Amino acid sequence: MKREIIQTLDGSTTIQIKEWDECYHSKHGAIQEAKHVFIKNGLSLFENQKISILEIGFGTGLNAFITLLEAKKMHQTIDYVGVEAYPISVDEVLMMNYVSELNATEESVLFDRMHESNWDKQIVLNNDFILTKRKQFFEEIDDENKFDLIYFDAFGYRVQPELWSTAIFEKMYKSLKKNGVLVTYAARGVVKRSMIEVGFTVEKLAGPPGKREMFRARKV
Repeated sequence: MKREIIQTLDGSTTIQIKEWDECYHSKHGAIQEAKHVFIKNGLSLFENQKISILEIGFGTGLNAFITLLEAKKMHQTIDYVGVEAYPISVDEVLMMNYVSELNATEESVLFDRMHESNWDKQIVLNNDFILTKRKQFFEEIDDENKFDLIYFDAFGYRVQPELWSTAIFEKMYKSLKKNGVLVTYAARGVVKRSMIEVGFTVEKLAGPPGKREMFRARKV
C-alpha cells in the first residue's frame, strides 16, 4: 500500500496510508495526541518509578521518543518494548520532524539509534532507557505479567477491526502485571466491551485534540 508523509495540524509529521485514508497518528496533531493519550493519561501515573512498557504499533518511534524525553522529567527508569509487524523505511524515518518539533536536538542521536538498532535485540539508549523492538504480529504476543503499562496504538478499528478483538485484548490483559494500565486513543463501544470481557476495568477520559474521548483500562 502506498504511504505518504504528511504534516499534522500541530506541525509534526505522520505517515498516511492513502488506500485506507488512515494515518499513523492523528491529523489534528501527532505530538499532541501522543502526549495526551500516552504520557498524560499513562506514563504520568508512574512518576518516580522503574517500569516496563509495551507499545502496540512502534511505527515512527514517536511514542517511544517522547517517553524517553518525558521519563527524564518524571525520574523514571524505562524498559520499553515496541512491537511492529511492518517497520517503516529509513527514508521515512529521515522525513520525520520530531526532533525539531520537540526541541530535542541534544537527543537526536538517540532518536536515530532507536531506528538504526537491530530488531529483536535489547539496546541501552541511556542509563534510564532500555529499548527492544520486536518485529512481530500482535496475535503472536505471549508475554505474561511482564508490563506495567501498555500503549495500544494500533491502526483504527475502522480499517483493522481484528487488531481490536477480544483475543488481542486477552493477550494484553495477560501481559500486564496486576494493577497494570492500558491506554489507547480509541473510544468505541465494541472495544470497551472486548476489554471488559477479558477482565479490564475501563474508564472513559477526555480525548486529544480532534477526538472527544479515549479509554484507559486497568488490570485489577
